[in-house]
Amino acid sequence: MAHLDHYSRPIQYLRISVTDRCNLRCVYCMPPEGVAWQPHENILSYEEIETVVRAAANLGISKVRLTGGEPLVRMGIEDLVRMLGRIHGVDDLAMTTNGILLSQYAHLLAEAGLRRVNVSLDTLNAERFQRITRHGRIEDVLAGIEAAHQAGLEPVKINVVVIRRMNDDEVVTFARKSVQDRWNVRFIEWMPVGQLDEEDWGDGVVTADEMRQRVEDDLGPLIPAKTSIGSGPARYYRLPGAEGTIGFITPVSEHFCYHCNRLRLTADGQLRPCLLSDKEIDLRTPLRQDAQVDDIKALVLQAIESKPLQHHLDQCRHPENRAMSQIGG
Repeated sequence: MAHLDHYSRPIQYLRISVTDRCNLRCVYCMPPEGVAWQPHENILSYEEIETVVRAAANLGISKVRLTGGEPLVRMGIEDLVRMLGRIHGVDDLAMTTNGILLSQYAHLLAEAGLRRVNVSLDTLNAERFQRITRHGRIEDVLAGIEAAHQAGLEPVKINVVVIRRMNDDEVVTFARKSVQDRWNVRFIEWMPVGQLDEEDWGDGVVTADEMRQRVEDDLGPLIPAKTSIGSGPARYYRLPGAEGTIGFITPVSEHFCYHCNRLRLTADGQLRPCLLSDKEIDLRTPLRQDAQVDDIKALVLQAIESKPLQHHLDQCRHPENRAMSQIGG
């Protein structure tokens, strides 16, 4: 049974950044030159990650998602999936990826025990994709999505960060994919994490209400959809006749902190009670001082009990010590 934090929220979800490295340089995620990578020795080993997940599972955390950076650039990632998939109490093991390498790994990951994937894709235009990611081929991502379907990593969810004047003109095009290709699309309001100032942030945010209005004006009414595809903050809808879904994630216009059920583990072993706060609890040091599962369990419990009530994006307060690519989203 999930442990409750001080605000009676059941904490049952752990997001794990397995690497801070990425094979793309998305314009809203990191600067053109990238960020300074953590030295290899600072990154948690697979065995250390396994210990953390065993401790978390003992506290009722049953859902684990692997992120990055880009998780598929870490060598032997399928081995970690296999290790975590054997842990008693973990009943949902998923991954968020940019999809560039997914066609090479989808079947390996499924065989190792991965249940499903989210693929980040902010445009369906090949030329725009190169501009947003600074390099990369959209064809690789589309091939990865198809490979995930073939491997049974269902449902495949497509995450679209919507930013005004960058890709907001494609909202309806993505929504139409839920009808034409049975895609499960999730539109995400852009969050001010990274090298952003207040003026750029406020001007760039496209709210979920605005996105929804655009979809309904062009494609018809959105019908609330019941879905069992994960335990995240999205609200899901369907267009008439659609087999796919359309979800909206609203960290800015309507925060979901009161229902937050997650912790985040950075690649260098820091446990974050909140994505948008700089508070961290060091797990790497005790892990390398031979801490056992019960020792780490006590630190995970400390993180649960220190979760804040909510973030403060409305006051333009956001993490300063890490870029989004270093936290894992």
